Amino acid sequence: MPAEISEPTTRIYKIMTRTPIAALDTALDQSGVRVSPEIVEHVLERFENAGMLAYRFFSWAGKQRNYCDHSIRAYHAMIESLAKIRQYQLMWELVNAMRSKGLLNVETFCIVMRKYARARKVDEALYTFNVMEKYDVRPNLAAFNGLLSALCKSKNVRKAQEVFDKMKDGFVPDSKTYSILIDGWGKEPNLPKAREVFREMVDGGCDPDAVTYGIMVDVLCKAGRVDEAIEVVRNMDGSGCRPTTFIYSVLVHTYGVENRIQDAMDAFMEMESRGVKADVVVYNSLIGAFCKVDKLKNVFRVLNEMESKGVSPNTRTYNIILNGLISRGMKEKAFSVFRRMIKVCEPDADTYTMMIKMFCEKDDLDMALKVWKYMKLKRFVPSMHTFSVLINGLCEKGDANQACVLMEEMIEKGIRPSGLTFGRLRQLLIKERREDVLKFLQQKMNLLVKEPLFVDLELEVQRERNEEETTQIWPDSQLSYLVKASVGDPIIHSVIGNCKVSPFGAASGSQLKP
Repeated sequence: MPAEISEPTTRIYKIMTRTPIAALDTALDQSGVRVSPEIVEHVLERFENAGMLAYRFFSWAGKQRNYCDHSIRAYHAMIESLAKIRQYQLMWELVNAMRSKGLLNVETFCIVMRKYARARKVDEALYTFNVMEKYDVRPNLAAFNGLLSALCKSKNVRKAQEVFDKMKDGFVPDSKTYSILIDGWGKEPNLPKAREVFREMVDGGCDPDAVTYGIMVDVLCKAGRVDEAIEVVRNMDGSGCRPTTFIYSVLVHTYGVENRIQDAMDAFMEMESRGVKADVVVYNSLIGAFCKVDKLKNVFRVLNEMESKGVSPNTRTYNIILNGLISRGMKEKAFSVFRRMIKVCEPDADTYTMMIKMFCEKDDLDMALKVWKYMKLKRFVPSMHTFSVLINGLCEKGDANQACVLMEEMIEKGIRPSGLTFGRLRQLLIKERREDVLKFLQQKMNLLVKEPLFVDLELEVQRERNEEETTQIWPDSQLSYLVKASVGDPIIHSVIGNCKVSPFGAASGSQLKP
């Protein structure tokens, strides 16, 4: 079952989902809610996709009387959210704040490096590593591994290898260091280089551990060398390493991709015979294998077996099943599985996006909006992609009013729409000769300032000047008057209406039953 949420946290969720960002401080003040570091962490986790909204709450919480201070975990969550929307100046301000409070650690810089690398800002990731000592944090092997991992995960393994070759004399590489590089070359994909790093590891006297073997098995399987991967598994016993559930999940998944369903089942049974207890990851691989070959009855048998053995299906489990059903046009069954899912675990952004897209493609916007309303009822903050799917569906239907209101909500939450989505809405508004609405949205979107890549300690004056320039905000109510919505209140102002139960009743024009 989804975890219980405290009453103050629930109240904050409601305020943040229903209040314009410009009025958030006032609404929180008037609520009388008291916050703790734990509550702040929960809220930031829930609003990770709405960086500027989360930052507004974070700043408000830090000013409250009797509030001790933000935890390191809260700072890290906020740094991740801001980096996700490329608000790098604000991100570095938080790093500086952590420094002044003595809270900085290696993990802080690993997060920043990872986010820069993911945004393809390799030079900035390297800069972050190089300025650690300036911030009184000594770079150690964990930081070195963090830099290599950030580069590899952002598909810059060649740069990671170059950094490793130049700096390995300054750090003694461990199994994690080599595992990161092997994984990076595997994803390149470059099997010869992955093998070369593995050999260098062994020749250098660093023993592979279960994680390294697991990565090597994964690399070989992705390269289509399943038989060689099996040999690696067989050789593990001689090295004192026992095959893990991850290794078996890779084998089961690979056999599934190759439509070798019997081999997938044999690998699963071998795992059980060796006393390796199946976890949700292995079960997910088996479910994915059955989906691949259209054995949907077996999918639900596995799902029932999981529950009978005390292995709780997770969001990924249901997303695999939903994707399999939707891709085969089994939309009514998919909706039934979604209803089953929400009783036992929380849907994520992928779940909601799949369901909303499914109904939009079925030309059933009523049900798409019901899923949206349920998502808002659960205080889930949509991702950019989830917003885009519904806005595109509304544009396809010619419903500019609701599309505009959603676009405003998206921008209000600090989420910059993709050029494709904004362009589609722009075309619709121009077609309807509503340039005033288009101008309003464009001006509001321009307030989502693109921040500098990084900020040195000496740039405080410029920072203050930037803050003065970016604190303006458009009145929230303007768009509602401009679009003149004719059916009920705009979604942004009336997310769930008077709904006290699940909104998934039979929809008008829908063949889907509750």
